[in-house]
Amino acid sequence: MASAAVAVLFFSAIPGNTPTAAPTPPSKPNFVFILTDDVRKDDLRYMPKTRALLEAQGMQFEKAFVSLAVCCPSRATIMRGQYAHNTGVWGNGYNGKPDGGWQGYVNHGNEQDNVATRLHNAGYRTGLFGKYLNLYSGTTVPPGWDDWFAKLTEEEVFNYYVNDNGTRKFFGNSESDYVTDVLSRETQSFIDDSVTTGLPFFAYVAPDPPHEPAIPAPRHEHAFDGVKAPRLPSFNESDVSDKPSPIRSLPLLSQAQVAEIDAHHERRVESLQAVDELVEAVVNKLQSKGALDNTYVVFTSDNGWHQGEHRIMSGKGTPYEESIRMPLIVRGPGVQAGTTTNKLTLNTDFLPTFTDLARVTTPEYVDGRSLRSVLEGSAPSWRSAVLLEQRSFLGIRTSDDRKYIEYGSGFKELYDLKTDPYELNNSYNANSSPADLASRLQSLKGCAGDACRAAEWDTMVISTLPEANATAVAPTANVTATFSEDMMPSSITGKTFKLFEKGSTTKIAAAVTYEASTNTATLDPTNFLQSGVTYKAVVTTGAKDVAGNPLDQKPTTPDLQQKAWFFTVG
Repeated sequence: MASAAVAVLFFSAIPGNTPTAAPTPPSKPNFVFILTDDVRKDDLRYMPKTRALLEAQGMQFEKAFVSLAVCCPSRATIMRGQYAHNTGVWGNGYNGKPDGGWQGYVNHGNEQDNVATRLHNAGYRTGLFGKYLNLYSGTTVPPGWDDWFAKLTEEEVFNYYVNDNGTRKFFGNSESDYVTDVLSRETQSFIDDSVTTGLPFFAYVAPDPPHEPAIPAPRHEHAFDGVKAPRLPSFNESDVSDKPSPIRSLPLLSQAQVAEIDAHHERRVESLQAVDELVEAVVNKLQSKGALDNTYVVFTSDNGWHQGEHRIMSGKGTPYEESIRMPLIVRGPGVQAGTTTNKLTLNTDFLPTFTDLARVTTPEYVDGRSLRSVLEGSAPSWRSAVLLEQRSFLGIRTSDDRKYIEYGSGFKELYDLKTDPYELNNSYNANSSPADLASRLQSLKGCAGDACRAAEWDTMVISTLPEANATAVAPTANVTATFSEDMMPSSITGKTFKLFEKGSTTKIAAAVTYEASTNTATLDPTNFLQSGVTYKAVVTTGAKDVAGNPLDQKPTTPDLQQKAWFFTVG
């Protein structure tokens, strides 16, 4: 392990984290998961090595998001594959509350079952290097980790402590103690040792920069002198009267504040250079050990960062794109080099992706879904919405670039990002509210497991009239099906929306129409329905959304599933 000026053994014993003895087939892939801190998607422009070694050699995700854009909740979600309302972690701090920081994570039992324990128990050699969770006490090594090198102080890049497999070590202020470089060396050592053992490995690498105060390595100071923060159209937004009250109360940024934003951006960019070098060093180490071709290297961030957009001088935790939209690049076996996907992905997806690729059972509690089919270019249909959540708001972000936010105060926001990508014009109108998004948000906000995947999925029937198993339905009733998103009108016909008497294969004559404003199809029978008869309504997989994705009523099954329900006329 790395040298240090001070080393003190912890009093508590290290849990037995030796990998299971059962032999593991060598064909199981390795994983190196690089999780940066506060990196925006557009920060990748300053990381040429990462782009050359990962982006050009793998897949870039254009629509990768986090559901709660704050460090600890996002990291808890990554560890568990769950939304914050299921991990129980809503903030960075604890302060006696059960839902914040490392202690909140522990209080909800999350340390006992997560991506590390699942892979460890399946024979993987696991290692964490860098930031764990906010306010981690540093006195324990959590279950499931075979090599533990967790930073205790969250922001310092010099003069900091780590828990090195149960030993408290201090790193000083020499250039070699710069935290990102130390983590790079530790990760490379872990790869060396893992390849020697012959076990598949999972490395969770979490450098601090560019998190505030964003101190670069000495060799990178002045590397980007004079670089300015992005000047998006939303930078120092001139009119914020359509935004929630905390933003409405913000004055225009002063020249001094803009200069401070630029100075901080310069430090952020310079501090990212060591992270860029870490990526290069890890890839080179994998290559030199003959492990690169069987290793998935994943690069992402826990949340984004505001730099003057909507007058927000700094910070995160908002529902705006600068805060929730992440860089995500994956290189690995079966991933075609230089590819890009627009599939909507979320930080709930990492755990099920790793377990799926490792051929390990994915726990039922997981809310996310495996990215395997996306990485292999074989995902015919995919989710079309994700939940955004915070203590102060709930929202939904869709694959067709709509965003709807409900605040606890009652204030609401609605954006069409296709025409307003910088969220300048809140188009919410109480007289024409987005009923489809509001309804879907209700399904998402308390979902768990399969219910989350169903509520997120591409094309589904989310409500019907008559309802399933309804009785005493009027003979004059029409049959309606409301979809989860905008449908291709030409696909909603008598061939895809049909009505039968139960047990019969003869279709009942009817006219079928589609109302785009409500995403609702209506089947109007030519003749009155018969009293005492049970009917079966069917929407087939031939019904498609505007992107051409077919209806799939049960997204957790491998095959497309139609929607069918019964009702009885009174």
